[in-house]
Amino acid sequence: MGHIRTRKETGKLYIDFKYQNLRCREQTAMLDTPVNRKKLETLLARIDAEILLGSFDYQAYFPESRMLKKIKLQQNIIDRHISGVPTFNEFFNIWYSEVEVGWRRSYKRTILGLINYHLIPAFGEMMLNEIFKPELLQFRAQLTKVRKINNDCLSIAYVNRIMKIFKMIVTEAADRYEFNNPFRGIKPLKAVKPQIEPFSLDEVNQIISNVRDDFKSYYTVRFFTGMRTGEIDGLKWQYVDFDKRQICIRETIVNGYIEYTKTDSSQREILMSQPVYDALKEQYKMTGQHKYVFCTKKGEPFNYNNITKRIWQPILNYLGLKVRRAYQTRHTAATLWLASGENPEWIARQMGHANTEMLFKVYSRYVPNLTRQDGSAFERLLLKNNSDS
Repeated sequence: MGHIRTRKETGKLYIDFKYQNLRCREQTAMLDTPVNRKKLETLLARIDAEILLGSFDYQAYFPESRMLKKIKLQQNIIDRHISGVPTFNEFFNIWYSEVEVGWRRSYKRTILGLINYHLIPAFGEMMLNEIFKPELLQFRAQLTKVRKINNDCLSIAYVNRIMKIFKMIVTEAADRYEFNNPFRGIKPLKAVKPQIEPFSLDEVNQIISNVRDDFKSYYTVRFFTGMRTGEIDGLKWQYVDFDKRQICIRETIVNGYIEYTKTDSSQREILMSQPVYDALKEQYKMTGQHKYVFCTKKGEPFNYNNITKRIWQPILNYLGLKVRRAYQTRHTAATLWLASGENPEWIARQMGHANTEMLFKVYSRYVPNLTRQDGSAFERLLLKNNSDS
């Protein structure tokens, strides 16, 4: 049974009652008079009756109440006790503890960032079986409007990545707790294919000829091996074999930490071409006493962002070349190998791809322009066959 009480500071009445084991006090603008007390007693009697019958709707009576959030949380606890389905936050902790065992440190950091920054604030306290398709679609639409520090919106690829992790968690929960998976029928947003903008061989030679002397070897190796940024920045002398003319890719550096390579197929041996061999010999004279091949004077590995701002972007601007990510050096190596007629399977192994599928998918449209293999070779074969007959 609730009570009608008076605030000493204002002399106004408020209702004091219990609902879902929570003490609820709702203020009114009514002064403490017999008429007003009678009105509130009638209201309170109706509330008590509805609570007893299980039909009380707190929000209908007090739509602006600060208690609504607490009431909702309390209702979730009661519902979970009945259904056994946890909240998103509760299940995420279970799911993460089970799957993170085989993840790299950098991947763990990425996943936790996505979850804590985007998913927990939106769905953390919701029971998993109360997350429905409309909420998912609305959430995804909101993500596409989120602004980054540079004021750009989140990319479609990044939004899809968030939703992919979200789907993995909810799908696993749906299987365990036997509720309908709200992600059924939701497909990833169509993302614009990333631009592949390799440099021509002339542009490569311009860059290597004009870049600072202490970075000539660095960019020679980048352009002619196809190594990823983390692979070359984390390369140690112990993995450079001059006798076999091989660079053994065994590790990568991510955010200052040495980790296992991106995939198992990334573990590979890259054959040194003559320019790469000569560049590494020169580099050994400068940093051979240190652990890392390319490093600061103190022997510490390069900071990727620092090199981009101080070396990479300035040299492109100086030469009047289009500014693009240094990762395009990897694409350049692939297209140059293809243009020279190297075996695609060999190129895939040098790049660290599991097979040639990725090679043709990403780079095939550049090959005709570089090698002139545009159907004319087949025409020449037919002409030769006709002349012989």
